[in-house]
Amino acid sequence: MEVKLGRNAAPDADADAIVVIEWEGSPRAEFEKPLAALYSSGEIRGKRSEFTLLHGLAGWKARRVLIAGAGKRDKFDAAALRNLAGAAVRLLKGKGVSTLAIALEDGFNSPEFASAAVEGVMLGAWEPDYLKTNKEEKDKPVESLTIASTSEDAALPAALERGRTIAEAANLTRDIAVEPPNLLNPLALADRARRMAESAGLAFEVLDQNRMRQLGMGALLGVAQGSAAPPALIVMRYTPEKPSADHLAIIGKGVTFDTGGISIKPSEHMDQMKYDMAGGAAVIGAMQAIAKLKPQVAVTGFVPAVENMPGSRAQRPGDIVTSLSGKTIEVLNTDAEGRLILADAITYAKQLGATHLVDAATLTGAIVVALGGASSGVFSNNDALLERWMAAAKQSGDKMWHMPLYDDYRDLLKSVYADIQNIGPRWGGACTAAMFLKEFAGDTPWVHIDVAGTAWLDDSKPHLAKGPTAIPLASFVTLAMNWH
Repeated sequence: MEVKLGRNAAPDADADAIVVIEWEGSPRAEFEKPLAALYSSGEIRGKRSEFTLLHGLAGWKARRVLIAGAGKRDKFDAAALRNLAGAAVRLLKGKGVSTLAIALEDGFNSPEFASAAVEGVMLGAWEPDYLKTNKEEKDKPVESLTIASTSEDAALPAALERGRTIAEAANLTRDIAVEPPNLLNPLALADRARRMAESAGLAFEVLDQNRMRQLGMGALLGVAQGSAAPPALIVMRYTPEKPSADHLAIIGKGVTFDTGGISIKPSEHMDQMKYDMAGGAAVIGAMQAIAKLKPQVAVTGFVPAVENMPGSRAQRPGDIVTSLSGKTIEVLNTDAEGRLILADAITYAKQLGATHLVDAATLTGAIVVALGGASSGVFSNNDALLERWMAAAKQSGDKMWHMPLYDDYRDLLKSVYADIQNIGPRWGGACTAAMFLKEFAGDTPWVHIDVAGTAWLDDSKPHLAKGPTAIPLASFVTLAMNWH
């Protein structure tokens, strides 16, 4: 999608359609008289996500004007604009709109809002239907987006580019995450990452099964052994021109399909387990954006990629494996596999010199019970890094909630036979899973994001299609960009 800046008032923007913001309780002055009947009838009230599409409005160059209700002005922020822009482009689909403009006015034309508008449109335009063969002519996407603003802020062009870069990376993440598991196994995921890295100019390597065996990654290999598809540990490196002493590692769970292994899952909704690599996909997408935006901190992305299958050689409940750290793990449930592969990836990141660790994983159903689909759960062993992460998430519009990591949860993972067991009791499952990962992070500043409830949508929303969301890609990128 072409993205450009139009430094002009909204009525002068030439496009198939233009989106203008309407505040609740505060009608736009230029609309009050010509649209008096619509205001008096209550058709236009400015309530959030209320849209009114007008054709051939006098004095406007755009063929159509979409009046977008934004709710109360004092509660409107960049995240709200991102969602509003996404909802607008989805509403206009099938209406022959190839050129779209969004008017940013009245104090909401800062670089932050401009970037959010671009992200919203590009995210809203994405669809998970690339394998459909019967697409209709009306499904053609928006080809050009103009941000119409009278602001002379010199930072606006860079803000548009940042928004496009993050949205393109997020849509790459969604493209990868939505791939069916018969097409995307661990080696195919590694190939997708390789192509991205080569295009973006990142250093890249893949540790294969033999190399992982030589290093002693018993936790990761134990999960992979039940599948005919070999595992891969994907490593993508970004190095700034003047690297500091800090080295940020972002790590994403990459289970390309999760049957649960011998502790097999129920068949209902098992198809959604193709999304069990959504954290890894977000890392791949984030590394693409980081390579283009060039933060000041060195960033390495790690994706431990496996398929968890109940094959004849599959790991059994009761097996004990030795992790890369040397710690032994009693595997009581083979469906608690994500924490096993992340344990070895976290240790490997530390061995490569990472000074700060952030991992994202569709790790537990327990976090969905706790927070539903509205928020990701966040766990950390370091207040300073946690504060950085939560600030980046807020700026990015990713909803996050800090969860506890009391020492009591470690007691629930004590094993008679090994250093640690991979599950605790039923209650507090998201906390015991995070505590398991903390064991391997050690004293290195670390944040864990459980995105099991937010990584995909079971049904479409006004601003997003059904399927993967790319959370927490934008927060990964913002964290790196804000690093000083």
